[in-house]
Amino acid sequence: MKTNRPVTQRQEQQHERALCTAILALRSVEECRSFFRDLCTPAELQAMADRWAVVELLERGLPYREIHKQSGVSVTTIGRVARYLTSGNGGYRAVTERLKLNG
Repeated sequence: MKTNRPVTQRQEQQHERALCTAILALRSVEECRSFFRDLCTPAELQAMADRWAVVELLERGLPYREIHKQSGVSVTTIGRVARYLTSGNGGYRAVTERLKLNG
């Protein structure tokens, strides 16, 4: 997060909400891919894709070391993803549950 930004916390929350609203406006995987490729650097997009891959592997019950071996993601990041999966804001859980229902 940037420091010394001339943006209030309320403005920051409005920006985050506007971003989420923009994401909800996307109608296909291709639109989503194009949007995120425009929005993110390749490294940012790779980091998010890596975290999502870790969620899927954790859901399958794989141990951290095996996830690291398969994905190349650090054990520290795997632990962070696991912590948010179980006691974060509920975002990972909401999506994994919806994908189980639809897939």
